[in-house]
Parts: sequence; C-alpha cells; structure tokens
Amino acid sequence: MTSVSYCDTPLLRIAYLRGGPEEGKPVILLHGWPDDATTYARVAPTLHRSGFRTFSPWLRGFGKTSFLSKQTMRSGEIAAMAQDVLDFADALGLSRFAVVGHDWGARISYLLASVFPDRINCCAALSLGWQPGKPATPAPEQAKAFWYQWFMAAARGAEFVRHHRKEFARFQWNTWSPPGWFDDAVFDNVAASFENPDWLDVTLHSYRVRWEEADPDPHYAELARRQTSVKVITVPTLTLHGGDDRVVFPRSSEGLEEHFTASYERAVLHGVGHFPTREAAEEVSGLLAKFLDDYGRQ
Repeated sequence: MTSVSYCDTPLLRIAYLRGGPEEGKPVILLHGWPDDATTYARVAPTLHRSGFRTFSPWLRGFGKTSFLSKQTMRSGEIAAMAQDVLDFADALGLSRFAVVGHDWGARISYLLASVFPDRINCCAALSLGWQPGKPATPAPEQAKAFWYQWFMAAARGAEFVRHHRKEFARFQWNTWSPPGWFDDAVFDNVAASFENPDWLDVTLHSYRVRWEEADPDPHYAELARRQTSVKVITVPTLTLHGGDDRVVFPRSSEGLEEHFTASYERAVLHGVGHFPTREAAEEVSGLLAKFLDDYGRQ
C-alpha cells in the first residue's frame, strides 16, 4: 500500500493517501461508512494516468486520523466533516479542487458542492442522490433497510456496537451488496481503521444527529443551516448508484435533475451493490476519469 501522509488542521491530524503527478489538477476522494481511504485503491491509478493528483483522507474517527484536543466534540455531523475537508484542502494549499465521495463521503461532497461552489470544480457522488433540505423520514421499505441507524439510536444497540464493532461492520458488508465481492483479508485490512478510539463516538453521533436523536455541535450551526437552505447545486455533478444497492435503494436517486443547474448525469451500475469503488473499480474508474476530464481541470 502507498505510504500514509499526514497534515494538521485546526482540529485534526489527518492521515491520507496521495498520488498522481504533482502538476495535476487536485481531486479529493472521500470514503464512507463502514469503509476507509483504501476504498479508492483501485480507482486512483486510473485518475493518476489521466493526469489528476489525488488525496484520500481518513475521515475523523477512522484510521490514524486523530483529534488534536480531548475537548473537541466527537461530532459525526456531515457539516463537521465537510469543514474538515475544507481545512484539509487549506492545509494542502488547494484553493479549488474536484471532490469525489462515497456514502458519507457523498453527503460531504454534495454539501461542499452546494454551499461552496467557489471551491469545487465538480462533484461526483457514489451510492446516494442529493435532495435539498433536511433528510426526509424514509418510507417503510427504505426505513427497514436503515435498521442499523435506528439500532444505533437505542442505548442497547449502541452498547452492542461498542463491544462488537467489527462484527457489526462486517454484517453491513455482507448484506448491502450481492455476495462474494470481498474476502476476509480485504475486510480485515479496512476494519483496522475502525479501531480508532474515536470511531464509535463519531459513528453513533453521526446517525443519531441525522435523525435528531442527538444534539449537534454548535460550532457548525451556521454551516448546517446553510446546508439545509441551499436549493440547487450549481457545479457539474455525477451520481453513480449500484443497481443492486441493498441499503440505499437506487430508485432514491432517480428524478433529481431539477436540483442541478449545471451539467448533471446519473449512471446506474448494473449488478453492483453499495460499494462500487470496490465491487466495480474498473467501471467506476472509467466513468470518473471521463467526468473529471470534462469538468475537473477548471
């Protein structure tokens, strides 16, 4: 694996993977839950060959990314992690960049594209569509697929995850996609990122605060307000969704064109589940490279 780099931001020491030509246009690659920065390991080389420079950070609470102060709230809000990405870009000297995100990373990417179009060349999001405003209460079938979120909102569910984090994460990998897409070695390598001492608190808070079962961090109140008030995304956007995604159903990203005023494209990856970067790396690499070639060189 490529050696891990580090940089300090006002709140974090961020661990990240980097690659590609030094003169290449920058692309920040954001992972989801439960995953880590290595989710782009088979995607990034194609982007490098296309002339892009990539940066893949471990999000707060994952891997070797750490908080600088014990007093900082271990918030899992998307607004908090979006600010982390802006701080990360500032630390690297990136005034403008393309962003690609999966799962949590997709939510972060959409926030950045909607609220900070002056910083974002273009946005690609995997396994999630964007709808403005606060998250809507899902219909029963989708709510059933989100069982793990409700489970973690309960004290006994949280206690189970506290003691069985690896088992809990593995269950999601086993059930969110068609079987047979990963082996023990791949999962175990990623699961090491869940041993971060802040992983549990960030994870629990992220899902609880999403459904208003936890208090948000007041430091991000203004950004969270802007996040829910923006009605359209004004930068070129690509959404990729697995056609056999068993946790965020692909129909949830259909028919959202009205929310985008620049180029917008949605592609369904047939037979692919919730982890397209790992399940269909070649197909995803090609689609991202073309999209970034069209819009990521501004």
